[in-house]
Amino acid sequence: MTVPAYQHELRVYWEDTDAGGVVFYANYLKFMERARTEWLRALGFEQETMRRDEGLMFVVSDTALRYLAPARLDDWLRISVEPVEVGRASLTIDQQVFRGEQLLTQGRIRIGCVDALSLKPSRIPARILQALQPAAALPLPRG
Repeated sequence: MTVPAYQHELRVYWEDTDAGGVVFYANYLKFMERARTEWLRALGFEQETMRRDEGLMFVVSDTALRYLAPARLDDWLRISVEPVEVGRASLTIDQQVFRGEQLLTQGRIRIGCVDALSLKPSRIPARILQALQPAAALPLPRG
């Protein structure tokens, strides 16, 4: 097992659960989004600053999740963020949600860099690609 590039922890609140008392399936996407946002922040990139100053933002273009076990109210969760593919305009990220050492949910999320006004694909800024290099342990895209 490799060590993830980043891990984020959070508590499950009442608002995260469904009528059965377990985390509503779509909320795992929210948990993963929070972890990715904090991961980028830890790398020195705040998404609002990027949108405001550079006119760029990241959007989710594809998701695939597998649910293995439910999380419940008051559980303490750990969400991993591990980039597996770094392209010129997109990133593919593997994410896992754990309760202790138990894997609850695993996902592969693809995010694209887009122009904030037109929402058309745009190259990921070189400074972000440079910061991702050590985290992803992948070569930078050419061209």
